[in-house]
Amino acid sequence: MAESRRRALPVDYDDDPGRFVANRQATPRDIHPLVAARLAAEGVRPVLDVGGGTGVLGRLLADAGVPTVVLDAAAHVVQAPRPAVRADALTLPFTDGVFGGAAALWMLYHFAEPARVLAEVRRVLRPGGLLAVSAPSRHNDPELSSILPDWGQPLSFDAEVAPAVVSEVLDVVAVTSWDEPLLHMPDREAVTLYLRGRGLTEPAARDAAHRVTTPLRVTKRGSLIWARRQ
Repeated sequence: MAESRRRALPVDYDDDPGRFVANRQATPRDIHPLVAARLAAEGVRPVLDVGGGTGVLGRLLADAGVPTVVLDAAAHVVQAPRPAVRADALTLPFTDGVFGGAAALWMLYHFAEPARVLAEVRRVLRPGGLLAVSAPSRHNDPELSSILPDWGQPLSFDAEVAPAVVSEVLDVVAVTSWDEPLLHMPDREAVTLYLRGRGLTEPAARDAAHRVTTPLRVTKRGSLIWARRQ
């Protein structure tokens, strides 16, 4: 599908902070510990967490003794451990080659041209620097496709195109994908929370949850890509 048909998800974290909280609470598989463990094991220092939100990865890396800068354009970055910077990922406020590692987890789909963000990350990485990025599949949550009809539309950065987009800017060294029924929602309250995190308003999420038979198991699909600056 042509790039012009791909959509970037709107950034609503400041306008609807409740959705961000719901999304974090309803996440079935948290890849942050996996990413933190590899970055720490690789000995890359310091690390830049682009779009790091409230600092989930930053805290894990701090616990591992890895100095990390959390950067996000949303106001909730003030909740992240210091140093935390509120700035645009398209114009990173750092000089060239100052970071040994970086992460951009669950955020590149907010940009119409994610390769521009990757180019900025490459700029601030040292040669050999390691980057972790993640993306959901456009075929995520198939059991909820009737409730979330737009969710299956191609994103500017989804698992189907992510490795190719990253490889335009850096050298991809590993891709890990998942396609499993990872999320178990025992009741309608759990469904409501999940749908809230997927962008529905509270009333709309509650209404939609009543059209779902629970308990419900939902298939999660996505990818984690590792790349280096050569």
